[in-house]
This record gives sequence, structure tokens and C-alpha cells, in this order.
Amino acid sequence: MSAIRLLVLGAVRQHGRAHGYQVRGDLEYWGAHEWSNAKPGSIYHALKQMAKQGLLREHETAPSTAGGPPRTEYEITEAGTEEFFRLLREALTSYDQKTDVKSAAIGFVVDLPRAEAVSLLKERIHGIEEWRSAVTEHYVPEDGPEQLGHIGEIMNLWIHTADAEAAWTRGLIARIEGGAYTFAGEGEPFVGVLAEGEENPYATDERHPGDAR
Repeated sequence: MSAIRLLVLGAVRQHGRAHGYQVRGDLEYWGAHEWSNAKPGSIYHALKQMAKQGLLREHETAPSTAGGPPRTEYEITEAGTEEFFRLLREALTSYDQKTDVKSAAIGFVVDLPRAEAVSLLKERIHGIEEWRSAVTEHYVPEDGPEQLGHIGEIMNLWIHTADAEAAWTRGLIARIEGGAYTFAGEGEPFVGVLAEGEENPYATDERHPGDAR
């Protein structure tokens, strides 16, 4: 799975309607350009591709009163919303996702009902435990990595990573079950996108031809 589709769909969905430069600004505001492939070219390409696929609807806006060029605004469609939640659920439950996909999923977890988020995260723990069991069929952590020479350090890394992921996920579940954060249907959500014209303190200032479209 590519994180860029989940990130772009999620950003557009939070705005209602947004032009490409707004989406880019949001992703940079979240730091996604540092931990994912959310670079300007990838963002604008994803917007165009998902519009062609019917996941986003294009709206051409009039030139600004300040003399700026007309821009294309994007709105998520019903199919796009379905795809967003499909990607989100898959990313939350699958242990073998890359860090950028997992990070994007956690960023949108509150878009789900609280009970569903907990259920998906518990499914994630089950997947971690199954994967760990498969590794320990060939590697006994208690015997130390030396049993397999220096290659044992690879499996040792896998086990430690799985244990850390499981512990973190259990902690997140406990916080959610304890009432942390505002989930879908519970009230005003946390606003994680920039308002029109709001300064982005994390902007890269890297210019791209797609910024003006």
C-alpha cells in the first residue's frame, strides 16, 4: 500500500474541498514529506490520478481577486470515501505495513468510531503475535542471537521490533478505551489541517509547477 493515497484522500476529506497546494501544505504541516513519499510531484500526481479514477471530483475555480490564476479544487467522492476507509482499516490492522503507512493511519484513526478503532488495533496485535510465533519457530529468543551467528541479530531485531510494536499498540488501545481523543460521532474533531491563507511553519518553500494549478 502507498501512504500517499491515504494521505491525500484524508487531507481532501478534512477540508471538504481543497486545491492541490492546500493539500501539499497540509502534508508538509504534518511532516509527511519527512517520513513518507509525500513530495510535491507525488501529491499532484496522486490528485490527478484519483480524479481520473473517480475517487476525487474536480472543480475549477475562478481567478482570485488578487490576480492569481484559477485553480482546480478537489472534493472526495463517495467512492473516494470508501477507498479512504478501506485503506485506513487495512493500514491499522496489517502488521507488515511500512512506517509511513502506519503513521498515516494513526493520523486518521479518529475518523473512525472509537469502538471500531479499538477492534482494528486488537486485530493488529493478533497479527503481530502470529508473525512473532512464525519467527520463533526457527529462532529461540531466550538462547540469544549467537545461536545463528551474526545472522541471528536479524531475527533478534525482528523480535524486539514486534514486541515494541505490540506494547505500543496495547498502550494506544488503553488510552483510547480510557477516553482519550475525540472520535467520529463524539463531537468537534481535532483540526489538523491549515485554514485558507494560514501560514505553514513547516513549509519547505520548494517550488513546484503544480503549486499554481
